[in-house]
Amino acid sequence: MVLEMKVPSPGESITEVEIATWLVEDGDYVEKDQPIAEVDSDKATLELPAEESGIITLKAEEGDAVAVGAVVCLIDRDAAQPESASAPAKTKAATPVEEKKEINPAPAETPVIVANYATGSASPAAKKILDEKGITSESIQGTGKDGRVTKEDAIKAVPAMGTTIGSRSSESKKMSMLRRKVAQRLVAVKNETAMLTTFNEVNMQPIFDLRNQYKEEFKAKHGVGLGFMSFFTLAVTRALELYPDVNSMIDGDYQIKNDFADISIAVSGPKGLMVPVIRNAENLSFRGVEAEVKRLALRARDGQITVDEMTGGTFTITNGGVFGSMLSTPIINPPQSAILGMHNIVERPMAVNGQVVIQPIMYVALSYDHRIVDGRESVGFLVAIKEAIENPIELLMKNNPKKALEL
Repeated sequence: MVLEMKVPSPGESITEVEIATWLVEDGDYVEKDQPIAEVDSDKATLELPAEESGIITLKAEEGDAVAVGAVVCLIDRDAAQPESASAPAKTKAATPVEEKKEINPAPAETPVIVANYATGSASPAAKKILDEKGITSESIQGTGKDGRVTKEDAIKAVPAMGTTIGSRSSESKKMSMLRRKVAQRLVAVKNETAMLTTFNEVNMQPIFDLRNQYKEEFKAKHGVGLGFMSFFTLAVTRALELYPDVNSMIDGDYQIKNDFADISIAVSGPKGLMVPVIRNAENLSFRGVEAEVKRLALRARDGQITVDEMTGGTFTITNGGVFGSMLSTPIINPPQSAILGMHNIVERPMAVNGQVVIQPIMYVALSYDHRIVDGRESVGFLVAIKEAIENPIELLMKNNPKKALEL
């Protein structure tokens, strides 16, 4: 009997997927549960396992967009396993779907077209200047004796349009469905929200001191590091309680306020930016946040993150500082109303008790939808973040660091 394999539903509201990569060849013998393809939805990349053992016939090409429920391959369950195949077909290395082509490759040398110019040799100084500009001396009309190209001629010489140095090939690559969906969402945010950004700076020295004092003991007991994300996540949940409008969203003519904090964290995965969600972060300890951040980051890195793990979220934290960003304007993750941007930590001079002191400073940014969050709330929210990070023992640990860190 021949089994028709259909595209399963990756999650609610997803009606179409794209065949990113076939991991087997047409006519291969496959074993039940063997991964046979990677499919992209607009939220994640998922593996498609074989439902039965048998000879496979592919019914869709890499790069095809197919509807959920459509037949993508056939498996002949009655076909005998080839004698030469004592093991299931080897899967192909997963590679992105690409179409490469050279567009207007440049010739080895593109001459400068100058009409009716006399030719002559160039002086050593002129030749050096022309070489730096990528211009040949034969293409310049010299003003020196017998048409010799002078240094002044070389300085005034301008390359004609089209003069190039080095390779000028281009590559055309189809974007994944996930990347295309992200692009659509980002443009929609800019067009459909009244997005503004407010900034502040945070003195990270108190966090540095706490981590230096407790990080070894914390890691030895809990098996995870004591990073910056737990401090910022707990600072965010505290600020959301103080300014609940930031933890709300617009649904038509209604404002939906949430009494829980599902914090989306932006992490870089093999298919691009992923935003998994820490559920009910307001109920988590430092250990709980760090463990969940590590779990989600590893799943995103390994391509195992699911749609459910990225669905929802009431507020997002993104950390461009890990890539060296000093300052940025993060874009809201719809339908949320705000996002916090963390940045790199740089030692800067600060006035402390009337003295100039070098301190580790991070610039932070809050982008928010001004339709639902007023300026007072946005500024107050970011100030609340600053206060919690600069006074963590009092505001995040209730004056008992060892108890807060469960040591």
